[in-house]
Amino acid sequence: MLDQLEVAAEPTRRRLMHLLTSGEQTVNMLAAHFSASRSAISQHLRVLTDAGLVTARKDGRFRYYRLDPQGLAQLRTLFDSFWIDELDRLVADATEEAASRGDR
Repeated sequence: MLDQLEVAAEPTRRRLMHLLTSGEQTVNMLAAHFSASRSAISQHLRVLTDAGLVTARKDGRFRYYRLDPQGLAQLRTLFDSFWIDELDRLVADATEEAASRGDR
């Protein structure tokens, strides 16, 4: 699976995810919000789908995209653990710095 943090960090894909918070939409509906081609938006949606952040269902000749709650939960867990790890490192560095200066 693709790195969900990396996939979601790209500005166009982040905006697509934001647009999908209002509900299911076709690629044409989504593409109307961008200057990029429909094909380019389809490629971004494919990456989001491959990363497990978006799902699609086909109805006739249309494909409807929506956010995948499970994928978003995984992304949230990754994001939370990223910040916890970073904060733990910051505290450790500050503690080490204080100890090296004799502060307590």
